[in-house]
Amino acid sequence: MSEESKTILDAAAARMDKAIVHFEEALVAIRAGKASANLLNGVTVDYYGSQVPVSQVASINVPDAKTVLIQPWEKGMIGPIEKAILVANIGLTPSNNGEHIRLSIPPLTEERRKGLVKQVKADAETARVSLRNARRDAVEAFKKAQKDGMPEDVAKDGEGDAQKLIDRYTKKVDAMIAEKEKEIMTV
Repeated sequence: MSEESKTILDAAAARMDKAIVHFEEALVAIRAGKASANLLNGVTVDYYGSQVPVSQVASINVPDAKTVLIQPWEKGMIGPIEKAILVANIGLTPSNNGEHIRLSIPPLTEERRKGLVKQVKADAETARVSLRNARRDAVEAFKKAQKDGMPEDVAKDGEGDAQKLIDRYTKKVDAMIAEKEKEIMTV
């Protein structure tokens, strides 16, 4: 494999890795009826004028499968954290006892589970589009390189390697979908 082919394929692989990481982050944010500290990943709270993640102003614990416990490091942060959770619209209502905030995770209804599976599939399609875009750009780079003097057989091999790359990443996405779907549908 020529140095130029390797460069094009490495760039495509890097973009595909980013798409997979982004998809993983999207999956983590989808709650499957189990308590997780990751539920609060997208929640930011106003802390002395700047927006910071809840995890930077409180400790987050998961004492059991149905509860998330948030212990603010400053008592005055209980109100702002509660407000941030409500504003974030993550489908949970916080309750506090003056010292910590408790999020009780309700069991998912069948309808909600099906909605979450749809969301997983929509996120997966976004990831697949990113993978296809990376492959398309790699194929175009090989065609341009061929015009600029790369031997035709090397360019065609590169295009084939780009296809093998997307096949490998698509299998990863499919496996991730199957795993998350099983997690969501398990009662």
